Amino acid sequence: MEFTTWPQVNMINQKNYYTEFLKQDDQALAVRLQQEERLNARKKAAVDIDRARAQAAQDGVPYAERDADLDDDVAMDDADGEDYGSKTIVIHIGSQNMRIGLATDALPKTIPMVIAKRSTRSESEDSEPLPKRVKLDGPSEEWFGEEFAREYNTMAQDFKTMRRHNKRRVLPNSRELVTKWNSATPPEMIPEHSDPMRIDWTELPDNAKAAQDHIVGHAALRIPEKSKPRYRLFWPIQHGWLNEKDYNNRNMLEHDFFLIIEDSIRNELGLNHKREWAQYSCVFIIPDLYEKVMVTRVLDELLRDFSFQRVCFIQESLAATFGAGVGAACMVDMGAQKTSISCVEDGMIIEDSRINLKYGGYDVTEAFVRMMLFDRFHYSDFNLMRRHDYLLAEELKAQFTTMSDEDISVKLFDFHLRAHGQQTRKYNFKIYDESMLAPLGFFRPTIFDQSRKLIGRHTIMPRSVDLYNGRPNDPLSKAQIAVYTFVNQFIPSAVSAPPAQSAQFLSTSTPVRRPLALPSHLNGDTDGTPRSSPAGSPAPEDGSTPHPTGDDANGDDIAEIKDIQPDTDVIDRAVPIMPLEQAILISIQHAAGTGPESERRRRDLLGSIMCIGGASKTPYLGAYLEMRLRAAFPQFPREILVVPPPRELDPAVLVWKGGSVFGKLRMTNDSWIGRLEYDRLGSRILNYKCIWHW
Repeated sequence: MEFTTWPQVNMINQKNYYTEFLKQDDQALAVRLQQEERLNARKKAAVDIDRARAQAAQDGVPYAERDADLDDDVAMDDADGEDYGSKTIVIHIGSQNMRIGLATDALPKTIPMVIAKRSTRSESEDSEPLPKRVKLDGPSEEWFGEEFAREYNTMAQDFKTMRRHNKRRVLPNSRELVTKWNSATPPEMIPEHSDPMRIDWTELPDNAKAAQDHIVGHAALRIPEKSKPRYRLFWPIQHGWLNEKDYNNRNMLEHDFFLIIEDSIRNELGLNHKREWAQYSCVFIIPDLYEKVMVTRVLDELLRDFSFQRVCFIQESLAATFGAGVGAACMVDMGAQKTSISCVEDGMIIEDSRINLKYGGYDVTEAFVRMMLFDRFHYSDFNLMRRHDYLLAEELKAQFTTMSDEDISVKLFDFHLRAHGQQTRKYNFKIYDESMLAPLGFFRPTIFDQSRKLIGRHTIMPRSVDLYNGRPNDPLSKAQIAVYTFVNQFIPSAVSAPPAQSAQFLSTSTPVRRPLALPSHLNGDTDGTPRSSPAGSPAPEDGSTPHPTGDDANGDDIAEIKDIQPDTDVIDRAVPIMPLEQAILISIQHAAGTGPESERRRRDLLGSIMCIGGASKTPYLGAYLEMRLRAAFPQFPREILVVPPPRELDPAVLVWKGGSVFGKLRMTNDSWIGRLEYDRLGSRILNYKCIWHW
């Protein structure tokens, strides 16, 4: 007798079984919906043709047959005609600015990525002054610590050596002339009614209860410091990440982030009613090395709360190639607080070449202010946390910084300090080499302050992890791991102290001297390079799995990176920084690979390096970068070429322009994510819709 009436299922023969689950295109919802959409378009086109033929026969006129076959997708989905893209919103988020507009717009609207919220105290009253003063009771040379003084003096000495090498005149007492003048020249007071360039501050109602709860963009930066009621500024994006340092709550951080986007759509694009948004599509531009939690959260918000008809994502470097109209290039995107480098070929980003460095134009601004204060700048109360000082610093950087040593000499300049409720102060000041040493930080990033860039990291925003093994699965390229390796060996100031329970990370390998002191991957030597998982997979939690390493390839001051294998803990504690020319060479080398086409690909990429982003507009930056690259890689003296964006396009909006071009292409139909697909599959739809490996 059987013990139960339940039917018993025999075990499957492990040697002979087969399944077709998700092995055919029509079994995937995303592909099936695309096929149905194309079929419906063909049916509609066929009905239109039959109707046109019947109308022509009724009118007694011959019907002009179409050149295109019904099986072709040419113009089948061209329902909008020449205005295709007028219902597509393109959004590019940055740490300092957001660029937004319709795909048919020639240029985007640029809005500061900042929100002012009612508070009891402003940000300058609640925070210590920036640049951070280490010591205030001594001379200005001691304000920022011994490390900054040593780096600054070393850079100044190297700069003198370079000028002598270039046959430039060098005065021995240039620094003394600057410090003496700046410390002894007081400002000139100008009454506000006599200042024709006075600032239009944001007007607030006399009744505090009638004041707005939040103000976004340019108006937020023009709120007086001591306004009634008080407002505090928040920047939801910092260094390309969500700003976890200034927020204590994830919901509030995400709320401010999307509130800036929502207000910009209403005020800048004129779409005041959300019921209109259901007719619009959205192209959202994300970093090359993105965070999956952020991308999935943006997708959910745009489809559910914003109610867009459909959404698609494109990476920054790929969008830049669309904007520049090139098929293959090494894109160097220099933003306000991050610099990303990626090699693009045939419309795809080479995954192993992606690099994200945490410095940009704002670091140059802060370094420029520190250098002027170091040289006894008379406005010693300079504080970047104050709104008018921040705007002034950005203006001074844009006006005086340069990368041409031909323009460097002791010169007299002036600027006007305008603060709400105060008389305008006119300062006369002298500068010497500060205007070039500050942007030289791109090639010597140790001059930048790295102490605040990792504060609060992953404290309120969870990290995306693999569902099966629990390991982080955000994309991490081999070139980016090489940057972390460089930081761990040569820039200890950019690595925070390990937790008490973590063991100290040590290296036991011995460096190997190589020809020209170049790294192994720059010489084609890959035998000793440990292999890792494919690009896009994360570094494991332990340090037992080998990972690729990188090397320092500087021209004048070449150092070698030991074969360190950083684990996840070390990566979380290190700020990814590296001299710009070295990072470009490492990115190109990882993009070239080791196959038979590697040499040709390397030469092509070296000859198509393009600097974009707002920080790339520093005068003569491209020429100086080209000189540094040729010094670091003398094997290719003629192939190396740094080119500006074509057609005189503004490099700051080139990525957005590429996103608008991408949004108008018919080929992007396969990357659009609709509401039906997202409701059924959730964020899993990104595996089918992204045009890169998700």
